[in-house]
Amino acid sequence: MADAAIIVEGARKTYGNDKRGKPALDGLDLTVARGTVHGVLGPNGAGKTTLVRILATLLRPDAGRVEVAGHDVVREAYAVRLRIGLLGQHAALDEELGGRQNLELFGRLHHLGTRRARARADELLERFELTATGRKPVRAYSGGMRRRLDLAASLITEPEVLFLDEPTTGLDPRGRAEVWASVRSLVGGGTTVLLTTQYLEEADQLADRISLVDTGRVIADGTADELKAAIGGDRIDVVLRDAGQLGAAVALLPVAKDEVTVDTDRRLLSAPVTDRMAALAGVVRALEDAGIEAEDIALRRPTLDEVFLRLTGHDDRVKEAA
Repeated sequence: MADAAIIVEGARKTYGNDKRGKPALDGLDLTVARGTVHGVLGPNGAGKTTLVRILATLLRPDAGRVEVAGHDVVREAYAVRLRIGLLGQHAALDEELGGRQNLELFGRLHHLGTRRARARADELLERFELTATGRKPVRAYSGGMRRRLDLAASLITEPEVLFLDEPTTGLDPRGRAEVWASVRSLVGGGTTVLLTTQYLEEADQLADRISLVDTGRVIADGTADELKAAIGGDRIDVVLRDAGQLGAAVALLPVAKDEVTVDTDRRLLSAPVTDRMAALAGVVRALEDAGIEAEDIALRRPTLDEVFLRLTGHDDRVKEAA
């Protein structure tokens, strides 16, 4: 694929000396288009971090073909490193230094030279709206500011491909929103982003395409809407005032009884529908005629959380953002 920034074909990786053990990657295939955000979701132990470490040349695959920015990660590891940036789960900043000092330090470590390192630090501080921090030490930054600075540091060499490994873990909603805005800005400038995340909302907000990984393989791939459509279309949710009327209400819904999901604790009925507005009007009318009082009625589409549960069957599912 000529316009692919990342190509993974049949990647395998098993840890330890016993290659007959359960592999972390088991023939994984993945293609990421240039200038896009590609989300990778999966339960703990699915192989997400192993995949990122191989793509970033920190780990060698046992088998398969892996290319980043047109270069093989094994045979051309140095060329790959010149073209990538990596933002891990934990900040790599000096807490006692200010934002500018941190970025200048990263620039010098990347052999930019003093003048170029200072200029690049200025560019990134302005881009991530951190110019007003002055010489304030990083330990005094908010979580969102700190993560934006960490993201800026990963861009010091203007990488073609950026790996974000759970970039907003531990941040409050405001901090996550700040990082999301920064990621959108990067992609607008042409950077390709591979995002692993435990927040399904994050993938829904940012990713152009999503790959769902389980047991070391990609088990589903597509846009968020395509993945949701794969497990069914629109649904109607009805919350009743009296849980004792759930059984009577089920019989009024315009679907087979075995298609209705009942949650007694929440007094909730959920059923698939085809004609959204006709179904909504019909359910409201049927409940009124039967004298059943509803607290809430809503039309919605399946969530990524439901896609995840349906396709993986894991209870230790990826967390939805609060």
